[in-house]
Amino acid sequence: MLQAIRSAVTLPEIRSRIIFTLFILVIYRLVSHVPVPGVDPEVLRQIRQAVEAGQAGGLGNLVGLLNLLSGGAVFNFSVLAMGVYPYVTASLILQLLIPVIPRLEEMAKEGEQGRRKINRLTYFLTVPMAALNAIGQVNIFESIGVGLTNGQRVLPQWGLDRPEFILPTLVTIVTMTAGTMFAVWLGELITEQGIGQGLSIIIFGGIVARIPASLAQIASSTTPLLTIAAFVVVVVVTVLGIVFIQEGERRVPVQYGRRVRGRRVLGGVGTHIPLKVNSAGMIPLIFAQAILVFPAIIAGFFVNSRDAGVQDFAAGVVRLFSAGQTTQAAPSVEMALYTVFYFLLVIGFTYFYTDVMMQQQNLPENLQKQGGFIPGIRPGKNTEVFITSITRRLTLVGALFLGLLAILPYLLSFISYVPPFGFLRPVGGNSLLLSGAGLLIVVGVVLDTMRQLQAQLMMRNYEGFIK
Repeated sequence: MLQAIRSAVTLPEIRSRIIFTLFILVIYRLVSHVPVPGVDPEVLRQIRQAVEAGQAGGLGNLVGLLNLLSGGAVFNFSVLAMGVYPYVTASLILQLLIPVIPRLEEMAKEGEQGRRKINRLTYFLTVPMAALNAIGQVNIFESIGVGLTNGQRVLPQWGLDRPEFILPTLVTIVTMTAGTMFAVWLGELITEQGIGQGLSIIIFGGIVARIPASLAQIASSTTPLLTIAAFVVVVVVTVLGIVFIQEGERRVPVQYGRRVRGRRVLGGVGTHIPLKVNSAGMIPLIFAQAILVFPAIIAGFFVNSRDAGVQDFAAGVVRLFSAGQTTQAAPSVEMALYTVFYFLLVIGFTYFYTDVMMQQQNLPENLQKQGGFIPGIRPGKNTEVFITSITRRLTLVGALFLGLLAILPYLLSFISYVPPFGFLRPVGGNSLLLSGAGLLIVVGVVLDTMRQLQAQLMMRNYEGFIK
């Protein structure tokens, strides 16, 4: 790896790509500090403090997730407050709709041209998704700020109830939507002219930018050296586990029959199908966190009900699904139940998303069309059953790992209240670096970027050999 980095820096073409990527990241970080017109900074500061302290109710988890995917721009309420989250949502929606809508399924089978059409549809769908996300995000901050300020609002001129508020509201929606498309454009520039996947690099840059503040928070504990050492050990072990699972695969052998075309004999070679242990990535974690937010949001509308039974039930639901807002609180029954629900949801969504992806790839049919077969397995239905059984067993390992990764901050929080392990309390409370989605993004982006650097180096070596 170090040799690859040193070689990449010495080659002008690759060095220019790295510099271009860093330049785009600097632009993104600068623009992420430009606030939306009309934002009250004092109210925004109070809301940020409430979210970080775990006093924002069930909406705090959603704000934390949006802040992660926006690279920290949500807490600034900048023009890039939504980051690339609407684009990610639009792409996920289209992936789930491909097996359902025949026309989309035909596009997916058209090769490169079909992928371009689906990408174009994703861009078109991103615009309304960004507008809806802008409205929802403003309303979330308004809801959080109701109980924190004395009648003050994040956006004093937000709403359509008064004529003088219509134009500022439309300006806010258009500005935040344009910010999302600008972020997506920056990501595409990195993908085309830089190194790595642009959208992932942007999210990665936001996570890494907050590492110094998080380390300073850990260092301010009563036992800084012991706490930092424990933090480093936990992060290193977790990263090793992520790399081991992410790179793990089951290689299913495939044999291609010989075909005679004229005087040429094609085929007759053996290869393999690499089935990943975790092919779902961080998507199940995002789905699970989003689902766990909704019960608290819905129950919040009934907390002030006139019926005492409904009010008590709604308050209990809010307490249960708001328990995961902070890992710094003392362990409770609600937090334990929240941890169990989170773990089970991650496992369920991992199986669901993996099945959807396998249906889209349609490996048995593609193998049969290309004249390939698995030794000892009849083509067609038997091949499908064989691949499905292997995928289910691999998914079990990946799902359990993702579930443990998701609840890692909560497990550390529980352990930290055992007297000998009190020094782990700041480590468990630092959910930014230890969150499953954050670590998966960081490790995944680093691995993918290193692969692309290796590919660029190999391409240049091959060109020099041919010359």
